[in-house]
Amino acid sequence: MNRTMITATNTLSQLQKQMDIISNNISNVDTNGYKRREATFTDLLVQEFNNQERANKEVNRLTPNGIRQGTGAKLGQAQLVMTQGALKQTDRSLDTAFTKEGQLFKVLVQTNGVNEVQYTRNGALYLSPLSDTEVMLVNGDGLPVLDENNNPITINGEAKDYSIDANGQLTVTKTAGATEVFNLGVVRVNKPQFLEQRGGNLLGLPANVAQDEVLTELTGGLRGEISLQQGALEQSNVDLSKEMTELINVQRAYQFQSRSVTLADQMMGLVNGIR
Repeated sequence: MNRTMITATNTLSQLQKQMDIISNNISNVDTNGYKRREATFTDLLVQEFNNQERANKEVNRLTPNGIRQGTGAKLGQAQLVMTQGALKQTDRSLDTAFTKEGQLFKVLVQTNGVNEVQYTRNGALYLSPLSDTEVMLVNGDGLPVLDENNNPITINGEAKDYSIDANGQLTVTKTAGATEVFNLGVVRVNKPQFLEQRGGNLLGLPANVAQDEVLTELTGGLRGEISLQQGALEQSNVDLSKEMTELINVQRAYQFQSRSVTLADQMMGLVNGIR
């Protein structure tokens, strides 16, 4: 196999990954709180051939000595873009929207019997009954929403009103007049490039990355940084026209690399056919 085919096939597999990222962005254009990912590329290792043994013959050369041949490109990073999405007013008391970038709710996910805290920007909250007198605050998939101490939020008694202030404090007013107060669990993302998509519009941390390196728990005095709006939902930050344009560019690059493989194969056929 000649070098052209090697370079092209190396790049083809990486372009396919970029198309997958763009397709995922497009499919979530209407998902509340979804944050798009942006792929960036980097060169694979370059091979150098020192074809000139006499250095004095390279004097006044503007490029590096020898011949450098690339081996293709690879997907360097698929960065999570945390820019603010547009807000849609719903006037529903358990709908909330962050108005600052980089803040996420905490939810509890059980995978293979192991509990893990994951994160979401989707502020559509619901109530799931636990008994005749107790309900739990959950997200749209029924996963428990956590408070600032990573405990599920459970509400006892019959409630008639729910109020969520700008700093994430949930106040439940009971029919008997009593109130119950909870602090919603919120984190600030410092290094979004480390977050992994876990499905269901949830984000998680890799197993080998410490939480303190990526996230900051907004508790105590830091709760003043939280910025929430009740009765609204944040839309995704996906720009459909931009994503479609990028998809067309990637498809053109994919076609170009595929054509390179075809041309290399034709040239090898011609060489092999020489008698």
